[in-house]
Amino acid sequence: MCGIVAVTGYKKALPLLINGLEKLEYRGYDSAGIAIINSETNFISCNKAKGKLKNLISNLNDHNIPGTVGIGHTRWATHGKPEVKNAHPHTDSSGNIAVVQNGIIENFQDLKNKLEEEGIIFNSDTDTEVIPHLIQRELNTLNKLNLENNGSTLLVAVRNVISDLEGSYALAVLWSGAPTSLVVARRQAPLIIGLGEGEFICASDTPAIANFTNIILPMEDEEIALLTPLGIEIYDSSNERQYRNPISLKVSEQIMDKMNFKHYMLKEIYDQPQTAKNWLENYLIKNLDNGQYQIKYPFDTEFFESIERIEIIACGTSKHAAMVGSFLLEQFSGIPTNVFYASEFRYSPPPLLPNTLTIGVTQSGETADTIAAIDMEIKRRSSIEDKKFKPNLIAITNRKESSIGRQVSNIIDICAGIEVGVAATKTFFAQLLSFYGLAIKFAQIKGNQSPDEIGKLINELIKLPPLLEDLLHKHNKSSEKLAHDFFNIKDVIFLGRGINYPIALEGALKLKEISYIHAAGYPAGEMKHGPIALLDKKVPVISIASPGEVFDKVISNAQEAKARDSYLIGIAPECNGTEIFDYLMKVPSSNELISPLLNILPLQLLSYHIAAHRGLDVDQPRNLAKSVTVE
Repeated sequence: MCGIVAVTGYKKALPLLINGLEKLEYRGYDSAGIAIINSETNFISCNKAKGKLKNLISNLNDHNIPGTVGIGHTRWATHGKPEVKNAHPHTDSSGNIAVVQNGIIENFQDLKNKLEEEGIIFNSDTDTEVIPHLIQRELNTLNKLNLENNGSTLLVAVRNVISDLEGSYALAVLWSGAPTSLVVARRQAPLIIGLGEGEFICASDTPAIANFTNIILPMEDEEIALLTPLGIEIYDSSNERQYRNPISLKVSEQIMDKMNFKHYMLKEIYDQPQTAKNWLENYLIKNLDNGQYQIKYPFDTEFFESIERIEIIACGTSKHAAMVGSFLLEQFSGIPTNVFYASEFRYSPPPLLPNTLTIGVTQSGETADTIAAIDMEIKRRSSIEDKKFKPNLIAITNRKESSIGRQVSNIIDICAGIEVGVAATKTFFAQLLSFYGLAIKFAQIKGNQSPDEIGKLINELIKLPPLLEDLLHKHNKSSEKLAHDFFNIKDVIFLGRGINYPIALEGALKLKEISYIHAAGYPAGEMKHGPIALLDKKVPVISIASPGEVFDKVISNAQEAKARDSYLIGIAPECNGTEIFDYLMKVPSSNELISPLLNILPLQLLSYHIAAHRGLDVDQPRNLAKSVTVE
């Protein structure tokens, strides 16, 4: 959620920090700050600003801070309001130590109480501020041992402090007593080290590093590292020195180019036809012997044959994609499938059953609840000797180099490219495609569908890219026009049934996220069991009515809303029954199973244009973050 950048080397730190923080703006934040060890005075210069990074840059315009070692941060508020006093970096009482931190220190209040009893005065409401004070206390103790003021001493001090911290964190620490050194550490929050020539940069996400180097060394959980211009020392939780090879970063995947679009979100909505093409090229392989298509993964799928049930763990938009996936896996592939909120799974997991496949879905690969839930499932299944209970795992993510990519070996890379808009669009679409692939694969393995039925579904997927391009062309202007009528709307209800119920949920979520209009998604048949009480002419209803098994039922439910004077918007092909809608957002007629991939686009466009018409920050909506790394 928050962004960290830390540098040490021979180049001036300030421009490197600002450039790195700019690349992390897409994650969402409410304040920013930097700290640099001034090479002329050996003091730490610390600057902070509330709001966007441009405010910090404005504050720094008259500051030419010499120094090659520094840390920077964009903060998403957890403890304390988004105010300058709560912005990072935080320092100790002497100003000789500066710390930036992502995550949450769960026992900070106990630590703070003890420090206040010792006379320490706190200047913020954050959990982070306890860390520099604890490090200073530890350094005072080490100084009594006549240890040298250097990076190794700082490393020992930080290691001793983090042993007392409970919760999750990624942190970077400066100390004026070690003016060329950085210490960084992580627990359940991402940190990546970029390797340059005599220079190193550490960040919480790869875009901050991409302009600096394409050689990276992701830190593992519970590791701590000392960075100096001379090299890197990494240690695990047992204080054992770690040695491993760095990996190459595909810089092309980190490029953030808005092109000619007004917002990244609109550009990413328009990326979806190419996303479909990418998926078809990467995962759909034609068998030259029989002419049939197969789904090909970069891992051995032999274990699929023994799978009897599936559990999917996800949060937010990813959970909506998982719900579509559950429908496909049950109704098309014939495998019992359950979807769980990761945050709930952690504390009320289902009973352990044999031959279960666990799928973790996270676009960032860093979602704290999802990673923790997967880790719990690995541990509880590994504790059972019966092989039928062994962990069978898949992760669906847009970032295979992420934490979940190191946690799970079987990765389905959704291949969507970096998504800057906080509200997921193309990554949701790509996650949906991943579940279509899994449904086809399991149907082929289990024999629950005939080759003809599987072939029909595959052919529908192959036809998608031009259909999507046509949809975007037709709906962009019409959605913009419709958005004018929604300017003063305060409540919207979305209805869907069957495979499109999750699309109703996702449409409502998108509208909430970026326009701040209250919206709720319901199964259409459930409207009369409560939500119908909300309906009047001021509450529009958006109904997803794809021809198929439940089409007539959805139209009947729409009639119920019409009778309460609600303005009706339909997401449907033009056909008998759709004349009921006051406004029809036309989509092509298709196999009902494919319809979610078509229905989601007009909903995304409508949400986008409503938010843009209201003059809101579409790409970085308030209070939201791209990568949710706290529980």
